Amino acid sequence: MERDALRALERKVLWLAVWMIHHANHLRAKEDGLKVGGHQASSASVVTLMTALYFDVLRAWDRVAVKPHASPVFHAIQYLLGRQTRDQIERFRAFGGAQSYPSRTKDADDVDFSTGSVGLGVAITSFAAIVQDYVRAKHLVDGQTPPGRMVSLLGDAEFDEGNVFEALLEGWKHDVQNVWWIIDYNRQSLDALAPDRLFQRMDAIFRDMEWRVVTLKYGRLMEQAFARPGGDALREWIDACPNAWYSALAHAGGAAWRQQLTKDLAGTTGISEILADHTDDQLARLMTNLGGHDLDVVLDAFHAVNDARPTCFIAYTIKGYGLPLAGHKDNHAGLLSPHQIAKLRQSMGIREGEEWERFSGLEALAPLLTKAIASLPFARAEGRQHRPPPIVVPPRLEAPRGARMSTQEGFGRLLSTIARDHTGLADHIVTTSPDVTVSTNLGSWVNRRGVFSREQHGSELTTSPMSSPQKWTVSAEGQHIELGIAENNLFLMLAAFGLSAPLFGARLLPIGTVYDPFINRGLDALNYACYQDARFFLVATPSGLSLAPEGGAHQSVYTPLIGMGQPSMTAFEPAYVDELCEIMRWSFEHIQSPQGGSVYLRLSTRPLEQRQRPMTPELARDVVEGAYWLKPPASGSDLAIVASGAVVQEALAAYELLAEDVPEMGLLVVTSAARLHRGWLDGRRHGESSFVEQKLARLSTHAGLVTVLDGHAATLSWLGAVHRHEVIPLGIEKFGQSGTIPDLYRTYGIDHTAIVDAVARLCVARVVG
Repeated sequence: MERDALRALERKVLWLAVWMIHHANHLRAKEDGLKVGGHQASSASVVTLMTALYFDVLRAWDRVAVKPHASPVFHAIQYLLGRQTRDQIERFRAFGGAQSYPSRTKDADDVDFSTGSVGLGVAITSFAAIVQDYVRAKHLVDGQTPPGRMVSLLGDAEFDEGNVFEALLEGWKHDVQNVWWIIDYNRQSLDALAPDRLFQRMDAIFRDMEWRVVTLKYGRLMEQAFARPGGDALREWIDACPNAWYSALAHAGGAAWRQQLTKDLAGTTGISEILADHTDDQLARLMTNLGGHDLDVVLDAFHAVNDARPTCFIAYTIKGYGLPLAGHKDNHAGLLSPHQIAKLRQSMGIREGEEWERFSGLEALAPLLTKAIASLPFARAEGRQHRPPPIVVPPRLEAPRGARMSTQEGFGRLLSTIARDHTGLADHIVTTSPDVTVSTNLGSWVNRRGVFSREQHGSELTTSPMSSPQKWTVSAEGQHIELGIAENNLFLMLAAFGLSAPLFGARLLPIGTVYDPFINRGLDALNYACYQDARFFLVATPSGLSLAPEGGAHQSVYTPLIGMGQPSMTAFEPAYVDELCEIMRWSFEHIQSPQGGSVYLRLSTRPLEQRQRPMTPELARDVVEGAYWLKPPASGSDLAIVASGAVVQEALAAYELLAEDVPEMGLLVVTSAARLHRGWLDGRRHGESSFVEQKLARLSTHAGLVTVLDGHAATLSWLGAVHRHEVIPLGIEKFGQSGTIPDLYRTYGIDHTAIVDAVARLCVARVVG
């Protein structure tokens, strides 16, 4: 696009973003009186960068993660491109309108990656680049289209987030390519100014990770001034000026710049002439003409990078640039007053009442802009969000044979069987793990399918003279991504793989394994992945105390509650391997369904005696719905044990001890407390009978339940509310310790003796009652 047209759009983007925020805070009725906000200053600092990207540089196959506080700029650009409605931006930050932060699932315009949790939107672009390499290496996408650039526009304060550095290192390990990180280096965060040495650290870190670093510090006006006598001294003064002082002068304006430069550079040849040649307004414009605000500098820098090497652009900017609050230390939450917004409107030639019009104030350029915008990739790229067909899932997955097995072992053996017998399904599975591949039973799958790399490598395990059952080959044919020990990276990798269908048009079935207690370490990234509706399996093990000798650090307590509460994810905790097989078969379909979501499997390292039984259609239905009667109660029974996961063995032992004295008692196995709970809530909201209500209807209205699992007792204790049954909940609410399983189950009150005692207490209460 012609540069004059781009400059006109740059001004229009600034106006629409600022007006959108002003309208939300001052003109739209707020029923509850709560703060609305919107980040006018943070938006203003990136207008030039985003104008250059969306109206000139980006191609339809590029993907962008926009910094959270630039959401108004993003929506303004999408509106000008015709991909956002006026109604949406008029309702910015209101119900049903444009979102506060860009959202794949909540916004109507073309969001590639949701952002909002600081740093995560930055890091996911590196993992998306790995996914792009993966699907291209597998020929799952059209090879005629060039690889897209995964672009992140980030605020410099996001560089404080640890996950950014974890992602940088992981990207280096995988030789990441086609990634751009564009840093809005305005040197201000929410409450503080960036340290003056931060730029040097940024530069060094990226270069150490073998990225190209492009610094956009000086605009064309500055470069012209530097070429004059005294220009070298002016450049040195700018470079040495502390961030806090530079921001303050930017806010104070031309007279303050003149006074300070006269004081600090008095007697320097050429400085008085430079100052004399500029009015106060011109001097203010010169001294704030940083590279990130100079459209020519930005465009030339972006267009100069035409290879796949990862590139960091450090663009110097001023927070609030072009607005009265530019550079003020408190401008993060600052808002222009009605008087200031009126002056800004007048300066842009926008008539009152035409604030939302696309080309108000630009009438002479309107035909040119309309034609130029219509030709842009982002204005005519209807196919940017793909919908590939689903992968066919076999109607049955046979359970691995074995009299005694843990669900973790069963998971590994099932994947190996799929790799061997169901190649159509297996070819679309990709696995990943944060350095716990073998200990989470992925080893056999990796032996069969290999480790992915763009290029063939010799594997240490296959070339080493040491004997090992792990025969990993590393090549472009591999289907496993081995990560370092960083759970944030695991969930961002799963998020990127889980978005491969809409982003790249290649449907994958991602499976990530992790130690169950360490889900907590990456919980923000897990929530971020689910928020943008990425689809994947999270397979976590060992459940609860079951890795008993490892102690409390490797034992999980409240992860079942995470599984129940996490939106867009369905949690299961199977007890037996045949349950696991049916759950995985259902889950392969669920993660591909438009109404589906991700799946969390909480597995155990503890072997159980397997049930020798046919997987009938009725049992299969009950397993995926969330519960089945392992020991059906007599009709109208007053007692039932409800158990989930590995402690079903304790529950069964307790049941058998009590069977002679309480023959009418039932034993209910819960495979998914999450599905039961959500189904029950939906039923209550809509006045319908839920699955769990129907299951518990076999009991009398005054029955008692003993609930037990190797996890927090609240996971199952709510079942008493379904039919107002009395509940004695057994579970774990304290940190564990080292020991044997019998030691710990006894200590924490979830062994068969504790279950028997709880049933006895219910029986006594009924007799006394």
